[in-house]
Amino acid sequence: QVHLVESGGGSVQAGGSLTLSCAASGDTPSTYCMGWFRQAPGKEREGVAIVDLDGSTTYADSVKGRFTISQENAKNTLSLQMNSLKVEDSALYYCAARWGVCAGLRAGPFGYWGQGTQVTVSS
Repeated sequence: QVHLVESGGGSVQAGGSLTLSCAASGDTPSTYCMGWFRQAPGKEREGVAIVDLDGSTTYADSVKGRFTISQENAKNTLSLQMNSLKVEDSALYYCAARWGVCAGLRAGPFGYWGQGTQVTVSS
């Protein structure tokens, strides 16, 4: 099992930047597909970005070119650098893990979740 704790959320004006962090503990993080998801009020949880066991990354079309997912500290820390933020990026952002290789940006295959960190972008 892996335990995930997010941090770094907050309020920012449109066009600004934020960096989210996720501390992973427990099982060996190198054996997990890791990702960031978000959920806005009244909407389904959606995949934002994932990083696979080989380091390859996948992004949602809505964030390509603006967000960057990365791993540090022997994969114990997962980060999401968010630039050029838009009002529609406002949501509760979750860190998630799935044992083994990634299976796309769908939330269903991910079995481990953090508690979430709020990101609010104002115009």
